[in-house]
Amino acid sequence: MAWWRSKKGGDASEHEHSGGDSSADRLRLLEALLMVNNEPLATRKLALALGFSDPTAVRSAVAELNQRYDRSGRSYRVEEVAGGLQLLTRKQFAYWLRRADFVPGEQLLSSGMLETLAIIAYRQPVVRAEVEAIRGVSCEEVLRQLLQRNLVRIAGRDEELGRPFLYGTTREFLKIFGLQSLDNLPRFQKIIDAEAEIAERIQRTRSGGSSPGLA
Repeated sequence: MAWWRSKKGGDASEHEHSGGDSSADRLRLLEALLMVNNEPLATRKLALALGFSDPTAVRSAVAELNQRYDRSGRSYRVEEVAGGLQLLTRKQFAYWLRRADFVPGEQLLSSGMLETLAIIAYRQPVVRAEVEAIRGVSCEEVLRQLLQRNLVRIAGRDEELGRPFLYGTTREFLKIFGLQSLDNLPRFQKIIDAEAEIAERIQRTRSGGSSPGLA
């Protein structure tokens, strides 16, 4: 049974007479559902809710919606972000939208926060001692701020001495940076080379007898 027929107080006959099961109506319902949600919605969930055959059919419908938006010059389009689909305004309107009092401002991150976040994103799950070995400075306060902003989460504990916390990024991190998943992080040769150098430095640090303390 389609989701709109199960709502309490809803008139199922209205939707039946309007041809609610047609592909055109499913397209409009997909648009409506994305429009009223502030969080990315998984394609599997959308397929189940709206009667699409599978997640691939949902993506095809989204591609059609975006083509229509592009042709008509709409100020928004559907984007894949943080493991789901979300209706978002186009980047060129960001400056003007942020001038409105009721629109959330952009998150401003210090260089230290960006460096720490980048290390965690590429090396997660990672202990604080490794982040500090890479940056060469204490990261306790920076990590606290990133946790408060829900960009970083505690992903468990390491098995090493003291069982320090392991840190990873959150779904909010993916949303803020417009990433569908961690696989979409840029993988340039410089980054790959840097990772190899970092791994070597950490190995040298550990072999020197230092041990990570409690996070």
